[in-house]
Amino acid sequence: METTQNRTAFRTCPLCEAGCGLEISVSPQEQIVRIRGDQQDVFSHGYICPKGSTLKQLHEDPDRLRRPLVKRNGVHVEVSWEEAWQEVERGLTGVIERHGRGALGAYLGNPNAHNLGPQLYSSMMLKSMGTRNIFSASTVDQVPKHVAGGFMFGTAQSIPVPDIDHTDYLLMLGANPYASNGSLCTAPDYPGRLQAIRARGGKVVVVDPRRTKTAQESDEWIAIRPGTDGLFLAALIHVLFTENLVSVEPRIMSLLNGLDEMREAVRPFAPARVAPVTGIAVETIERIARELAGAPTAAVYGRIGVNTVEFGTTNAWLIDAINVLTGNIDARGGAMFTTPATGSATTRGTGGSGKGFQMGRGHSRVSGVAEVLGEYPVAVMAEEISTPGENQIRAMITVAGNPVVSTPHSAQLDAALADLEFMVSLDIYLNETTRHADVILPAPSALEKDHYDIGLLIYAVRNIANYSEPVLARDAEMPEEWETLVRLGAILQGLGTDVDPSVMDEQIVTAMVTSAVTQSSSPVFGRDVDEIITALSRGGRRGTARMLDFLLQTGPYGAAFGAQPDGISLDYLLAHPHGVDLGALEPRIPEMLRTPSGRIELSPPQFIGDLVRLEKSIATHDASQMLLVGRRELKSNNSWMHNIAVLTKGSLACTAQLHPDDAQRIGAATGDEVRITSRVGQIEISVEVTDSVTQGVVSVPHGWGHDMAGTRMEVARRKAGVNSNILSDDKAMDPLSGNSVLSAIPVTVELV
Repeated sequence: METTQNRTAFRTCPLCEAGCGLEISVSPQEQIVRIRGDQQDVFSHGYICPKGSTLKQLHEDPDRLRRPLVKRNGVHVEVSWEEAWQEVERGLTGVIERHGRGALGAYLGNPNAHNLGPQLYSSMMLKSMGTRNIFSASTVDQVPKHVAGGFMFGTAQSIPVPDIDHTDYLLMLGANPYASNGSLCTAPDYPGRLQAIRARGGKVVVVDPRRTKTAQESDEWIAIRPGTDGLFLAALIHVLFTENLVSVEPRIMSLLNGLDEMREAVRPFAPARVAPVTGIAVETIERIARELAGAPTAAVYGRIGVNTVEFGTTNAWLIDAINVLTGNIDARGGAMFTTPATGSATTRGTGGSGKGFQMGRGHSRVSGVAEVLGEYPVAVMAEEISTPGENQIRAMITVAGNPVVSTPHSAQLDAALADLEFMVSLDIYLNETTRHADVILPAPSALEKDHYDIGLLIYAVRNIANYSEPVLARDAEMPEEWETLVRLGAILQGLGTDVDPSVMDEQIVTAMVTSAVTQSSSPVFGRDVDEIITALSRGGRRGTARMLDFLLQTGPYGAAFGAQPDGISLDYLLAHPHGVDLGALEPRIPEMLRTPSGRIELSPPQFIGDLVRLEKSIATHDASQMLLVGRRELKSNNSWMHNIAVLTKGSLACTAQLHPDDAQRIGAATGDEVRITSRVGQIEISVEVTDSVTQGVVSVPHGWGHDMAGTRMEVARRKAGVNSNILSDDKAMDPLSGNSVLSAIPVTVELV
């Protein structure tokens, strides 16, 4: 008997870092009827932003790829999966035979952080390549946070999260959560949480060269000259020391190295020296330092705007140093560390000390830039493709990314990709990057695959676990994303196209379980491998669900396959479709430390040394220089969202925002076209005159530029905008982390 009732499914939204719960109504014909916030979700409590309800439009988008594409005579045509795999094998093995494995390269884009398959299986594919030429979106975004946390606390995942639900004072730099929903700080309804700080008598202060929506809704907006955040932060620490406001908690003080070194290193950064450069008055700098020190609890949080500049890593370090020096590290209401359900580098192994953080285990072929997190900075990807010599990249694999729009010196990268011998992309769109691919392998839509935010929940403001089953069934011919990655790995290993991904998956899971039972710190130490694999595979479970179950069962709250009857597992999460709240963040030092000394390294030599470079920047300050900064819109978190019609309507626009004084100086009015020129490129764009940006600043949003030939994103093409990364400089990198400089870019602006 056929049902006439709609069914309800629950899942976590995968479109940004907030992780909001969705309630999805599905008709008997398996059509999405309605998407709204899940009122019972333990984390988001019904909150969603405009993006959350558009999963239906994304799923139904006629431009979303549903069959593989192969380029023939310069045109992409649909083919069968079998034919696509044959082309992949021919192309990749051909390059390996001609040039060796050093000629392979890979790029992983931002959506990988929001998809369970790539989070769990991309490493298998990357290892199968046998190359060091790995790149990702991390080095245009967040790697300074990983490097700072790594050297201070021991691992790349040792990034403290502002405890915004309990703090009395929040200082935010270069962050606009009213638009981004938070970043490396997973918090549904971030705006509501900020409003709650003020409602309970606390204070929110925003430091930004733009009066963002977040700044408008805060207690205080402090306008700063782009790129000078490090000077401001160092001056805050200078005041803390000179006014005897340093107040490190005794528990932390007993584990702290480098206090005296920090005191000496910040001596050159008196407020009077940095004020003319930052544009922030001496009195304001001194007052903010006193407020941080005097608040019952306080947290300093910085993101994109302070990480994508030439002192990005130093900024990230100084922020965490202030949290330490004001007694707010690892303390309720301060900056704290999570205990994620699937575990992390801060929960595995023996607590209290470890190998510590390392980088520079290799250097790029052309520029000699250091490796970080197992990859090279994306800024050198183009030169690694275009520069002849041994291990020149001749074949690329891209997974869910659009670097032609999102990475530096886009025109150079675009030309380099066109020169490759072979390229294969795993993506849902034929976009500005994948148009270069010889083969494009599609993935299921977000509604056709399971979901768990492994990476994002490592940085959540509460310890949460929430698993989502697929809402809709995949087409019979469409493989799961993990299967595609495993098959790519098999081809790269020389095993051909006929390998059953399930067989490879068995090998992966067996190796994972075997490793765990031999580690004394593991909750399954000494257990029988076959027993655990049998339990994991019950009911035919495989792929992402099986691997996630293992991580949950062996995580900090895990059932450990019966050893902890009250522990969690995938079955436990399935029985709780609105998620499981595992509690507020709790102090974790010293257990979470993984530094070789077993102590907090307040003053790593790399960072202390970079303060010399920071001080020298004072003398090179040029107040007349126009500086380019980016911006985000709530409806436009990433470039592929521009192909969803409902998100591109209304106020969403790609304009150059200019302060009225700058507009008057060059003779421009709103609607006029201006030419913006940097060292590497030039764009023409419509002006929006507004006092929401400070004088000397021009702001252009990222992710636009959809007017290239050979793409199939018709909605985006109708509102193409201009690619701001034509202006960003591939040679401008933060030397400590290799992160690209995408903000505070020197430019000239003139009326067209």
